[in-house]
Amino acid sequence: MPKWIEIRPVQDITLKEVFKESVDPGEASAIALAMETSNAILIIDDLKGRKLASKMALSFMGTLGLLVKAKEYGVISFVKPYIEKIQNTDFRISSSLVDLVLEKTGEK
Repeated sequence: MPKWIEIRPVQDITLKEVFKESVDPGEASAIALAMETSNAILIIDDLKGRKLASKMALSFMGTLGLLVKAKEYGVISFVKPYIEKIQNTDFRISSSLVDLVLEKTGEK
């Protein structure tokens, strides 16, 4: 695991449990942890999770947005190989969104 990744548990378990009434446990944990972390940018793709994050006034982006930023900052050279890997999983992503991202990154 890269050194810049830090695994931290949620401190406010009650908040996490409240969020689990609206979203899946993973999203509930991520949102609760983002609430506890200053200047957090939450990476979340689930629509219910995004709506809750928005209600909680959290900054967030999706996986493809993260890939675009990674290319902009020179962390990766191309987003297309990562999108192709994502498409080979059970992650649902619309072809129109893929086209938009590839167009934005100059890879279409």
